Amino acid sequence: MFDVKRETNNIVKFIKDYFKKNNLKGVVLGISGGKDSAVVAALFAKALGSENVLGVTLPCHSHISDKNDAQLVADKFSFELINLDLTKTYDSFINEIDKLGNFTESQIKNSNINIKPRLRMASVYYLAALYSELKGGTYIVAGTSNLCELYVGYFTKGGDSTYDIGVLNNYTVDEVIKIGEYLKVPDTVIHKAPSDGLSGMTDEDKLGVKYKDIASYINKEKLDEEVTKRIEKLHNNANHKFNIPVYQRK
Repeated sequence: MFDVKRETNNIVKFIKDYFKKNNLKGVVLGISGGKDSAVVAALFAKALGSENVLGVTLPCHSHISDKNDAQLVADKFSFELINLDLTKTYDSFINEIDKLGNFTESQIKNSNINIKPRLRMASVYYLAALYSELKGGTYIVAGTSNLCELYVGYFTKGGDSTYDIGVLNNYTVDEVIKIGEYLKVPDTVIHKAPSDGLSGMTDEDKLGVKYKDIASYINKEKLDEEVTKRIEKLHNNANHKFNIPVYQRK
């Protein structure tokens, strides 16, 4: 049985110990308005104090509801939330790409989707460096991915895969929800359908499989054969994301 109190306390201790050992001051993370970033923010606020947590909304042709939900989380856990709108930055980038050739919508769709989390990654690292100077101590970037996302490679290399500390990497979506409920993350956020806030689709629509099925597969529970094949295909196709090969000089 999942002991949510024990797991939450273990994560909080992990954060405290890591920050103390490495003489770190604070953390920066993107607040998407979804459950994962909300739970991560709540955990860091509990571990470090809300005054050492900086949340950032990074809209990029995003829904206004995501920003509103992010504000709910910031208000609940009393951490600073700033807004850095990347819409014009993204549009400027795409305008430059358009000069390179007459690409079809299908040719650039995936590239356009993935440049957004990469712009977000650059932004949170910029702010981490800035706040390190402003606050007189090192700020690092927190990741927000959960185990189900990671297993099927649902992340962008050089985007949301890039961070300095991860705390939900070994927890399924259902377990993240339980931690969020325990920490009293607002219901509208913790039970919101997961999406990237960028593509206009839910995560499960994009993946073609439900997170509860991914969790069942990870836990070696019996699944429909077609669902099993879909999960295995996603995992195997993402192998290049899990390990970066490095040639070892002879």
